[in-house]
Amino acid sequence: MGGHVLTPAPTWAYLLVAAAGLSLIWRRRHPRIVLGVSLAGVVAFTALGYMSNAALVIPPLALYTVALTVSVRESVILGVVTLLVLGGVVVAGPIDRVTSGDIGLAGLVGIAVLAGIAEANRRRYIDAVRARAELIERTQQERTRRTVDDERLRIARELHDVVAHTMATINVQAGVAAYVAGDLPPTAADALQAIKTASKDGLRELRVILAVLRQVDDPESNQPQPGLSRLHALVAGVSAAGLPTTIVTTGHPPDVLPPAIDLAAYRIVQESLTNSIRHAGPATAIVQISYDQREISLQITGTGWGPGSSTPSSGHGLIGMRERAAAVGGDLDVRQAPGGGFQVTAHIPLKAAR
Repeated sequence: MGGHVLTPAPTWAYLLVAAAGLSLIWRRRHPRIVLGVSLAGVVAFTALGYMSNAALVIPPLALYTVALTVSVRESVILGVVTLLVLGGVVVAGPIDRVTSGDIGLAGLVGIAVLAGIAEANRRRYIDAVRARAELIERTQQERTRRTVDDERLRIARELHDVVAHTMATINVQAGVAAYVAGDLPPTAADALQAIKTASKDGLRELRVILAVLRQVDDPESNQPQPGLSRLHALVAGVSAAGLPTTIVTTGHPPDVLPPAIDLAAYRIVQESLTNSIRHAGPATAIVQISYDQREISLQITGTGWGPGSSTPSSGHGLIGMRERAAAVGGDLDVRQAPGGGFQVTAHIPLKAAR
C-alpha cells in the first residue's frame, strides 16, 4: 500500500478509542464537550500511527447530538470542523489513497448534521403545536367560564329584581293585614301570620341562593384581574405557541387605569391574538398601544390572512370584543390590513369610564 505498513495497535492504544466511545454516554448533557473528546481520542490514536475505521464513526454520533441542541449555523460550522479533523486523520493515516470508506465517512458527517437539524426542527414544531393547543384550550375554558358567570349573574339579577321584590311585597302586605284586621277569625289571622313567616323564610333562602350565584367559579378569584401590565406575559405565551408578536407603545400611560378599561383592553388584545393563532396559520402579529389624554388606542395587526381572503367579521369572539369595547364607551373595528392579514382597531375613551 504505497510503502506503508499497517501496524496492529497494542491494547493500551485502544484505550483512547474506548474513552472516545464511552464519552458518548454524556453526549446529551454535554454535547460539545463529548464531540471534542471523541475527536481528540481519534486524533491521538491516529497520531500514534494506528488506524481504526470503527473509531472514525464515534465523532459523527456525537455530532448528531450536538446538532439537536444548537442553531443551524453552529451545527454546520461544527460539521465542517469535524469533517476537516477526520479528513486530516485519514490523510495522516497509513493508507495513502482515498477509499470508499473515506467517502462514506464524509457522507456520514453530512448525514449526522442534516439528521440532527431535521430532528431539532421536528421537536420545535411539536413543542409549538403543543403550546398553541394549550393556549387555545386555556382561552376556550376561560371563555366558557365567563359565559357561565355572566349567565349566573343574569339569573341572580332576575331573581333579585323580580322574585325578591315580589316576596318582600307579600311579606309586608301579610304583616300589615295581620296588624289591621284584628276582628278576623283566628284561622284567617293564623293564615296571614303563616304567610308572613313563610315569605320571610323564603327571602332569607333567596339571599343565600343569590350569594351562591354571584360567586365567581374561579379558584383564582382572589387574584387581581388581568390588565395591560400583564400583556408581556400574554405575548410571551402567544409567541411560544407559534405567533411571534411585538408590542409597540407610544405616549405616556396613566399612573392608574380604571379597572374596567384595563381589563377590556387586555381581553381585546388576548382575543385578537387567539383568533390569529386559531385561524391564521403561520403568521406574525404587532400590538400597538397609543395613549393620550382622552383615550387608549389599540391596533392588533396580523399577517395570517393573505390578500383576497375574507377577514372574519362575526363570531362569538369578535362579538365579545365589540361588547367589551362598547361597555367602556369605546368602539372596535375589524378589517383586512393593507397588503393582507387582519387588523383590529379599538378606541377606548378614558374620561367616559371615570
